[in-house]
Amino acid sequence: MHNYTPQKLYLDKKTILVTGAGDGIGKQAALHYASHGATVILLGKTVIKLESVYDEIIDNGGNEPAIVPLDLKGATAKHYQGMASTISDQFGCLDGLLHNASVLGHLGPFSQISEQDWQNVFQVNVTSQFLMTQALLPALKKAADSSVIFTTSSVGLKGRAYWGPYSISKFATQGMMQILADEYDNSSIRFNCINPGATKTAMRAKAFPAENADHLKMPEEIMSLYLYLMDNEKSTENGQTLDAQPK
Repeated sequence: MHNYTPQKLYLDKKTILVTGAGDGIGKQAALHYASHGATVILLGKTVIKLESVYDEIIDNGGNEPAIVPLDLKGATAKHYQGMASTISDQFGCLDGLLHNASVLGHLGPFSQISEQDWQNVFQVNVTSQFLMTQALLPALKKAADSSVIFTTSSVGLKGRAYWGPYSISKFATQGMMQILADEYDNSSIRFNCINPGATKTAMRAKAFPAENADHLKMPEEIMSLYLYLMDNEKSTENGQTLDAQPK
């Protein structure tokens, strides 16, 4: 699947929602899905970044995207239900959902994790994904086949000292994906996790400030797996955690 080469317009007439679409991996995923024919719904908290991605998609000849400015930190179930209704009304169904947005929180000893930081990280990394997925399930069911991708991390597969709330939130993400995959096994919806690996993003720079980022992959270099999991013809995986960068 890392050597996967998609058909040019294999996502034609598909609608895919990408969270954290303003920069980094989310931006590249949105651009790549659009370049293969998808209509992309760009969700993020910074409108100017979303507008920039919107412009780039249009300039590249893609379908006109939709923009959903939403700060996951403050969003409630009502926001997601409203968004789901709008998506169903405008597009009829949802063919793909990429949960890419996350926050890192503070890195430090477990004994010093503040309640506020814990709540913030879980609100964005876990609760928002729970509420959004729950709200979007009816639209995902309406598609002939649909794919939901969650984003995990190596610290969500094995706990690491000082990574506290972020690491635990990624374990929770793994659990959510596995429960959904099991509940919807043999249905038209597939649920999987991608571990992007070490990638040159703003979050990576915050987590590893002393690292030489020149040795890291750029987000556009790890898109093969993101494209593959949206390919209903080729991808049958369900309940799997896959590495975007082969070990």
